[in-house]
This record gives sequence, C-alpha cells and structure tokens, in this order.
Amino acid sequence: MSVVTSERHGAVAVIVINSPPVNALSHAVRSGIAEQLAKVLADRETKAVVLHCEGRTFVAGADITEFGKPPQSPGLSDVIAALEKSPVPTIAALHGTTLGGGLELALGCHYRVATADAKWGLPEVKLGLLPGAGGTQRLPRAIGPIAALKVIVSGAHMPASLGLKEGLIAEIVPRDAKSGAIDFAERLITKTANHPSLRDDLRKVTGVDMAAYQAARAEVLSKTRGLEAPVVCAEAVDLSLNTPLDAALKKEREFFMRLVAGDQSKAQRHLFFAEREIARVPGVGPDVKPKKITSAAILGAGTMGGGIAMSFASAGIPVTLIEQSKENLDRGLAIIRKNYEASARRTGMSAEQVDAIMARITPKVGLEHAKDADIVVEAVFEEMGLKKTVFTTLDAVCKPGAVLASNTSYLSIDQIAAVTKRPGDVVGMHFFSPANVMKLLEIVRGKETKPEILATAMAVGKAINKVPVVVGNCDGFVGNRMLSQRSKQSEALLREGALPHEVDAVVTKFGFPMGPFAMGDLAGLDVGMRSRKDRGVRAEIADSICEAGRFGQKTNKGYYRYEPGSRTPQRDPEVEHIIIQASKTLGITRRPISDDEILGRMIYPMINEGARILEEGIAVRPSDIDIVWINGYGFPIGKGGPMHWADSVGLAKIAAALKDYAKASGDATLEPAPLLAKLAGEGKGFASLAQSKV
Repeated sequence: MSVVTSERHGAVAVIVINSPPVNALSHAVRSGIAEQLAKVLADRETKAVVLHCEGRTFVAGADITEFGKPPQSPGLSDVIAALEKSPVPTIAALHGTTLGGGLELALGCHYRVATADAKWGLPEVKLGLLPGAGGTQRLPRAIGPIAALKVIVSGAHMPASLGLKEGLIAEIVPRDAKSGAIDFAERLITKTANHPSLRDDLRKVTGVDMAAYQAARAEVLSKTRGLEAPVVCAEAVDLSLNTPLDAALKKEREFFMRLVAGDQSKAQRHLFFAEREIARVPGVGPDVKPKKITSAAILGAGTMGGGIAMSFASAGIPVTLIEQSKENLDRGLAIIRKNYEASARRTGMSAEQVDAIMARITPKVGLEHAKDADIVVEAVFEEMGLKKTVFTTLDAVCKPGAVLASNTSYLSIDQIAAVTKRPGDVVGMHFFSPANVMKLLEIVRGKETKPEILATAMAVGKAINKVPVVVGNCDGFVGNRMLSQRSKQSEALLREGALPHEVDAVVTKFGFPMGPFAMGDLAGLDVGMRSRKDRGVRAEIADSICEAGRFGQKTNKGYYRYEPGSRTPQRDPEVEHIIIQASKTLGITRRPISDDEILGRMIYPMINEGARILEEGIAVRPSDIDIVWINGYGFPIGKGGPMHWADSVGLAKIAAALKDYAKASGDATLEPAPLLAKLAGEGKGFASLAQSKV
C-alpha cells in the first residue's frame, strides 16, 4: 500500500500521508506527495488541495536515518516548491506535532489550519542543525523575523494559539484537522482567486525595527552555551531581511551542509538516538507493564525532597509530603511555594495555577501517612543506618505492591532492600539537585528489583518530565562513581600546584557551565565532608577548607569568597594559603600545571571509570553513560557525552595519557581499564560496542 494517496471531496482534493508512527519525510513520502500533487492538479475539477496526515500527527520531521546518505530525488525543497507554485490554493491540515521538515512542508502551502491542541516548531537546532528546506526564510515571512528567530534558535514546540496570533495559522478548526481543512478550502475558493505564497509575501520582513531585532538576537544567543548551530540559525534568519529568497535558500543549504558534517551536530544526533535507546532495558520487554501510579509519598521536605515533590505535583500526581516535625514541614512548604511563585514570574503562570499545584501537596508528620501511596520516594540524609530504619518502617506501613524508592546517590540499594520483606519492590530513584529542574533520573536496579518495578519507575520518570536511565547497583552508580574520579583529581591538582580558578577556567572553557570548585561551593562543601567522614576518608585540602568554616556560598566563602547576596566567585588569598600550606604539610613541591594536563586529568579518569562501569554491566551501553552526564552533570551537549567525546579524541591517546598519570602519581587506579586498553589496542572506539544488549 502506498504511504501517500489522494481522495476527492467535491472541488477539494485531499492528499493523505499515512506513514506511521510520525509521518516522517522519507523518500517514499516525498515522492508520494509529488506524484499525488501532480495527479490532482492535472484534474480540472480540483479547485483546492488539502495536505493531511493520518494517525496522531502531521509530519513530525525529516527522516533522520537518511542523514549522511546520498540524497534521493525529489528533495523536500522540490516538494515545497511544487506546493508553492500550485495554481490552486494549498492548505496544510495541522494536528499533533508539526515539526522540522513537517513545518517547512506546511510553510510551502498557501494556508495552514490547525486543531486547537496542535504544536509546531523547528527543533533542528537540537540536532546541531538548522532548518534546511526554507524554514529560516519562510517562517520570518509568516510570523516576522523576531518571533521566527526565537522559535528557530530555541527549537521549542509552540502552541497553535501562538501560530494563530502571529499569522502562521489561518484558522483554528473546531473539529478534526481534515474536515476542518476541507471546510476552510471550500469557503476559500468561493471568496478569492488570489492566494499568495510566503515566497512572495515580504510584508513582515520589510521595515523591521533593526534595534529591536538585534536586541532579540543577542538575547536568544546568550543562552546557547557555545553551540554553533544557534549562531548559524541566527545568521540564516538575518538573510530573510535583505536577501532575495532563492539566494537565501542557497545559502541556507550551504549552512545546513556545513553543520551536518560538523562534530557538534554528530554529537547531538548521537544524543538524539541515545535518548531513545535508554528505554531498551534488559529483562524489561514490551510484555512488562508498569503499575498505575495515582499517588505518591515523598519522605523529607528539604531541598531534595521538596524538589521531588514539585516534580510529581507539577505533573498532576497528588503528593503526600512527609517530615518528622511540623517545623521542618512548614519550612519545606514555604520554600516550595516560593519556588513556584518565582517560576510563575518567569513563565506567566497565574496565582490560581500556583495554588492548584500546591493543593496537590498534602503535608503530614509521620511515616504512617505513606500507607496509601502507590509510590514512596525516600529523600532523607545520605546515611545507611537512617535509610535502613526508614525502609524497615515503610515495609510495615505501606500497602502491598507499593513501589519503595530511595533517592540515595551512593548507597547500596541491595542493602536497603534487604531490611524489607519485599526487596523486589525496592528500587533506586536518584534525582539530581534541584530536583524540580534537573532532567536526569538514575533508576538503580537492585539484584531483587522486579521488572515491573523498573518499568514503573521508568514510566514515572517520563511522566514527571525526567530522562530516566536504568543503571546497576554500585557505589555512586554511574554519574557519581565517575564524578568521584574527577573529584579525586581536582584535589590532587591543587596539591601539586594548581589553584581553584585555574582548574575551573579549563573546565568551563571545555564547555561545562561551572568548574568543580565553583560547583562545590554552590552545593555546599560540608555535604562532601560529612560523606567522607562517614566513609573514613580525608581529603587534606577540601577538609582543611571546611575546618576553616568555609562551606561555600551558604557561608559566603568556600574555595572562593562571595560578596553578601552575590553568587560570583572571587579569588581569596586565604584559600590559596590553605592550599599551599597543605602541599607543604604533605611534602609536595608545587609545580606549574598546563591547561592540557588539567583537562586530561579532569576528563580522562572519568572515561576510564566509564569503561569499568561498562565492563561490570552497571551501564548497558556507552550512550547511556553519555545521557547521564549530559542531563545530570552539565557535560557539554556539543561534545555528545564523555564516551562519545572519547571516541573523537581517540582511545589510544587517552590510554597513553592515563599510563603517564599513573606512573607519575603512583596511583594504579589510573591505569587504563581492560576494556579501554583492549579497544585502544584494536584501534576501536566505544561506539564499536553493541548499541543494545537487549
């Protein structure tokens, strides 16, 4: 059966695309549209053409699997040109998500109508690309260059109502998109014979307030964190203001081809597929169904517990927020409300909406109030004895079948589960702070965790707008286990001759939003000190700084000093004295350390630990590790995650550097992991490993 057909409704011909699941613009779809359009236009009875998609959505983008392959005619630009040149009006019937090439296809039509719940956008920037079939030129003609710039550079999905307001959409149809578009077409052909295409409509790109445009341009690009594609997108939109369309389209295509061949786009496309691959979990097949979750209990109203409660409440899931005292509960609720009110000021959410979300959070004192919850997430202090006590109580009070989850960031899920009579219902759900903002959710699989509990945790993660990654049980799991290697090297670099601002400068230049020492000040240095004491470990410099009463931003001094009310780190001679004195105490002669060495020691040991994690089966795929680090630790998106970036550097180079570090420091843990050494010796990368072990 053809993926594109046509049918007649009086004088209106309807071209129907039916290529599930998202009607992507494959060669079959493109050629089918071209053939059917030629066919219906050859019929003199055709007075208008509607472009409609079956299923849950209009065309939701290009066929990304065709990237990097030889192009097949007709290209999308050819199909758009044919729609644009049609002697009778063409109408795109939008529903679901009209994205990327789908929106560019719709922009080739003379008109667009949409259902009220339809979304639209040009998300190519998230793949390190720009719209390559006229989107950067026709969208400014449809909605104006400032609005188009914001849509294209953000890559966000926009509501139909905004499209109607800005002029992209001619009408919101009251029924289904197909019948609404046919009705629109029938009214249209009785009213006018003039149907200008966006190619010829220059009203919104003429006489533009350039000061306002440049201000908007600067604002949107200020948020792009060193990525190339947003800048190139803006340059392409610039062309819409002063360049004839055909010349601008040619330049747009040149931009696209340059980006698609670049390292950043390759990295971002890697992440696109990696995020879809994480749903494939060994032992959790399509026959394993998640439990229905209609209520949650969160234990702890501190920073983490409050953020987790917000994640559930914002997703519409009623939450019982439990603390051990009313004082702690009231303090936590006040912070949650303050956070929502701050968010409302940024997003335009009304006070009524804030009140409605807050109403989903029921405060209670005492663990017995978790008894009716479908899922319980424990977010108490990171201390094994306390967590065991909590789970012993939960085992006694919670209903049978409830999911019992711990937000532990380091501790063994198996040890926690062992104190219950239902270890199969226990799972780790490691949120990242602030939990209401950060996307990553490490789902920790214990040796007894049942498949349906894993499936439920993953489904809950998606429902509360997180990126859930299933990992195995070990100290620190994936993210923190790798981070511990960076922390170890951070301390060592300070001992040997570096200063905090030097290390942080190298790490931020690489692309992280913050360096390790500024990040430590933000998180609170006392947290790490307590964890080290619990494990019987001392870090001479870090602990000396804490012992001097320097806990980070909360005390206005940590590795840096902070002016009251400011989060801007400033060098502090007192800290540098502590560091130099610690080197003397340890008998270390300080030396200059190059930026290249700092970068290698910050990143290579983490990659080495990632290789061990893969060897042990803690992570299923190298790309799972990349998703963890991109979404939880600020690894630069344009580098695709640590394992993808390692391949671009070359594993042989990394292995050689690690051997040098191990020899210089006498630290055998820096020797290349067996998997890393094996791949390096074979001239392979992590990408050579099976993409899925499911």
